[in-house]
Amino acid sequence: MKTDKPLEISLFLIRISVAAFFLVWAIGKIIAPGITQAVAESYYSSPVTGSVSAVMGILQLVIVLTFLAGLLKTWTYGLLLGMHSVSVLVSLKNLVNPYTAPNYLFWAAIPTLAALIALFLLRERDQLFVLGRRHLSQEDAASRQTL
Repeated sequence: MKTDKPLEISLFLIRISVAAFFLVWAIGKIIAPGITQAVAESYYSSPVTGSVSAVMGILQLVIVLTFLAGLLKTWTYGLLLGMHSVSVLVSLKNLVNPYTAPNYLFWAAIPTLAALIALFLLRERDQLFVLGRRHLSQEDAASRQTL
């Protein structure tokens, strides 16, 4: 059985960097709910209380940690892709006019979105450091291929 180590390493690096990216936002919802409240008002036209922000942060934290562990891939990879896609959509006005400060910072969302799409499409190939993954010996892998 041939493994594609460079691909596995690349997908793992994308997974941990995306997890770090989302952890900042999830933890922020818990420890600095005022930021979440301001973002919700400004971009989603929706008031959010500090309690709601904390609950959102805890839920997002659970999703991100499950994603980081490589578990429930279709759900966790899809949820993070969905969350980020919504963020990109609501910030389109900032993306359209990148040369007005600080709009150019919103463009960091585009490669992040591309990385999330790639990771979702290749989620079954993302096997490096996945929690609970059984490592098969060469013989076990060969015998499974013949079954």
